[in-house]
Amino acid sequence: MIYILEDDENIRKLIAYTLQSHGYECSCFERPSDFWKSIENYIPDLILLDIMLPEEDGITILKKLRYSSQFKSIPTIMLTAKDTEFDVVTGLDAGADDYITKPFGMMALISRIKAVLRRYEKTKESSEILELGNLKVDVSKHSVFVKDRQVFLTVKEFDLLTLLLQNHGKVMTREQILDSVWKIDVDIESRTVDVHIKTLRQKLEDAGELIETVRGVGYKIN
Repeated sequence: MIYILEDDENIRKLIAYTLQSHGYECSCFERPSDFWKSIENYIPDLILLDIMLPEEDGITILKKLRYSSQFKSIPTIMLTAKDTEFDVVTGLDAGADDYITKPFGMMALISRIKAVLRRYEKTKESSEILELGNLKVDVSKHSVFVKDRQVFLTVKEFDLLTLLLQNHGKVMTREQILDSVWKIDVDIESRTVDVHIKTLRQKLEDAGELIETVRGVGYKIN
C-alpha cells in the first residue's frame, strides 16, 4: 500500500492511476489531517509526500514521521515544486529517501519508487550490528550507542556513519559518500559532506574522534 499526500487533485489522480496500472495499491489524501487519521489504522509500505500542503507542510510531516517510533521506518519520497539545492538538502536531511521535483515523468516516478522499496527490503533482511571501540550501531533497528548512551542521528547522519563503519579503515572520497548516502541524481556540493561529518562528530562526542579527515580526499573511520 502506498499513501499519496498531495493537494493537487489532477496530480493526485494521475499518480494513483499510474501506481494502480503497475499493480500497486494506493490511498490518496488531500489534507494532512486525513492522512494522520488513516496512518494510525494502517501503516503503508511507502509514502509520496508533497511539501506545500494545507494545515501543515510536508517537511513538518516528515519530521514527525521520523521522530515517531511507530512510523520512522516508512520509506518516504518527496514530490514537490521546490527545486533549489537548499530545498533538496532540507528534504533529504529531514529524512526523505528520495526527492523528486515537479514536473516529473510517471515512468521515472515508478522507477524511483522501486529503487527505494528495494533498499528498504535489503535493510529489513539485515540484522547487522557494527561495533568499534565504544561505538555500537544496530543497522536494522537504526540505533546508535556510545558506551551506554543512545545517540539520536538524522537519517543522513546515520547512513553516513554506517557507510564509514562498513568500510572500516578505508578512505571514502566525498564523491563516494555523496553517491552512497544521498543516492539520487541531484547537484549537491561536496561541502554538504563536511557539514554532516562535523555535526556527526559533535553528536558522537568521544567516539567522534574515530572519524579521521584525509586531507584533499575524504574521510575514514579507524
